[in-house]
Amino acid sequence: MLGEIFYWVFNMSIMGSCTGIIILLLRCIKRIPRRMIYALWIIPFIRLLVPVGLNSKYSFMTLLNNLSLKTTVAYKQSFPAVFHSPSISMMNSVGAAESYFPITYKTNVLEGVFNISAIIWLGVALFLFVVLLSLYMKTIISNKSAAHLRDNIYTCESISSPAVYGIIKPKIIIPVSFKDAEFTHILIHESIHVKRRDNLWRVVAVLVAVIHWFNPLIWLFLKCFLQDMELSCDEAVIKNFSIEEKKSYALSLLNATERRAGFSSPFGGANLSSRIRSILSYKKLSLFSLLCFVLLSFIIFYTLLTNAV
Repeated sequence: MLGEIFYWVFNMSIMGSCTGIIILLLRCIKRIPRRMIYALWIIPFIRLLVPVGLNSKYSFMTLLNNLSLKTTVAYKQSFPAVFHSPSISMMNSVGAAESYFPITYKTNVLEGVFNISAIIWLGVALFLFVVLLSLYMKTIISNKSAAHLRDNIYTCESISSPAVYGIIKPKIIIPVSFKDAEFTHILIHESIHVKRRDNLWRVVAVLVAVIHWFNPLIWLFLKCFLQDMELSCDEAVIKNFSIEEKKSYALSLLNATERRAGFSSPFGGANLSSRIRSILSYKKLSLFSLLCFVLLSFIIFYTLLTNAV
């Protein structure tokens, strides 16, 4: 049973990697807003967590079928015609089995490899989960001394950079040294993190990485996703800023000491140099450009989330 679970996790890891690489390539196009790139990361997340998908002849997976990667459909279910709905399937890129549900491997050696690999996979995943849970609990304990300032804003001596902490009821915690200073930019930035539930998405991303820890690309995806989280938040802050306000905001980033935290969104986090370059070069999109990017997003979602026919 555990070997079968790992078999499908391995398949999802391959599918997720294919879509994640596409997102990495799109990141290289500077004209694409970071907010769009940030939203597109949900595609590899879904591929890495959901084994089934709708079928389409326009799917990117159909293109892979026609090239070198021979992807087979392990399961296919068609809805009654009255619903006029496409069928759903599970993609299978490993091809190590003769039949599925339950899986019958082509050789006993392959069965042994997947069964042993499954034990190692689960053991490491549980270890990583316990480590991350310990870090999360440590973060909660260290911030218990935070003093309430107003609304969901707190001050604390044990942190060095403003950040959002918590998932269900997120708090904006600011170092004591910041409480008497002008921190309008900080509050705007962190409030956007709170509104978008970025800490929840951060935890989801980390858990996905824990499940697929054996795939080195996953850790690269996680790093890029967290960077895009901050870059997209910066874009949301400065979208209506003047040049002087952008410079002031960039200065606020420089003045905030970088502090990395697994379960928080630090104001001075991510790559500061790339964030500052992005802020100073940001140009507001025209309505036509915005509509084009929305259409592009729809096409990308459709082609990458559907399976081969």
